[in-house]
Amino acid sequence: MRIRPLRAENPDEVAEVAGLIRKATVGTELPLVEHLASSDPAGCWVADEDGTMSGAVLSTRRDLLWCLSALAVRRSVSVVGPRLLEAALSYSRGCLRGIAVLPDDPPTARLVRMAGFLLHPTMGLSGQVDRSALPLVEGVREALDGDRALVDSVDRRVRGAARGQDHDLLGAGAGLLVCDLTTGSGYAYHRAGSPIALGATTREVARRLLWSVLARSTPASRVEVTRLSAEQDWAVDVGLAAGLGVHVGGLLALRHMRPPAPYLPAAMLG
Repeated sequence: MRIRPLRAENPDEVAEVAGLIRKATVGTELPLVEHLASSDPAGCWVADEDGTMSGAVLSTRRDLLWCLSALAVRRSVSVVGPRLLEAALSYSRGCLRGIAVLPDDPPTARLVRMAGFLLHPTMGLSGQVDRSALPLVEGVREALDGDRALVDSVDRRVRGAARGQDHDLLGAGAGLLVCDLTTGSGYAYHRAGSPIALGATTREVARRLLWSVLARSTPASRVEVTRLSAEQDWAVDVGLAAGLGVHVGGLLALRHMRPPAPYLPAAMLG
C-alpha cells in the first residue's frame, strides 16, 4: 500500500475520492472535493493498492487552524486509516489548533482521539418551522460585497481563523446574512432555510441570525440545523421554539481549543 498525494489535475481521481467520501460523509459534493484538492493539495492524500484506491483523506489549514475535512476507506479503518491520518497530520505542522466534524463512525472517532483530539458529542435539529413562532428580528441584513472583512473578523475571534478561499465555496448557491450591532456582530451562510455555517460574537446576535435563517424556509419545507455541540444551547432553544425536533448524532473533534461558541461549523470545513 502506498500513501500518495491526491492528483488534483486528474478529474477521474477527484471524482473517485468524492464518491468514496460520500459514503462516509452525507452531503459531500464533487465541487467541495475539487476545491480542497486545489486549495490544499498538501493536505489531501489517497491510499493506493496496486492501482486501486483503498482510502482518502482531506484536510485544510486556514491561518493557524488545521481542519480534518474527511477520512474514508474501502476496508478496515485500522489498517488504512492510521497511515492516511498520519499523512494529513503532516500538513498541520505549525498550526496551533485543530478541528474536525465527524459522522457516527466509531473507528474514525478512535483514530482521531488517538491523534490528540477531544471528542464532543453533537446534536441536530430538524423539521418544519412553525411560522407562527417566527419573531420580528431586527438588525440582520443581506451581506454586501464589503462584508467579508466582518465575517473574517468574527471567525478569527470565535474559531481562531478566517475562512480565506472557502468563502466562494460556501457562498455558491447560498445566501449570506450579517448582523453588525454595537453590542456584537455575526454572520450566517444559509440555503433553503437551513444554516450552512454561523458565527457570532454574542449569543443574542447568533439567535437573531438563526431565526432569520429559519424564516427564509418555505412553509412546507424541512430544515436542518446540524453539528451542535453542548455549547450551542442557544441554537437548541431557537430550534425548539421554532417547532423543530432534536436528535443526537456525530462528533465535533477539537485539539488545543475550546468548542467555538456561538458557532455552527460548516461540514468538512470546520
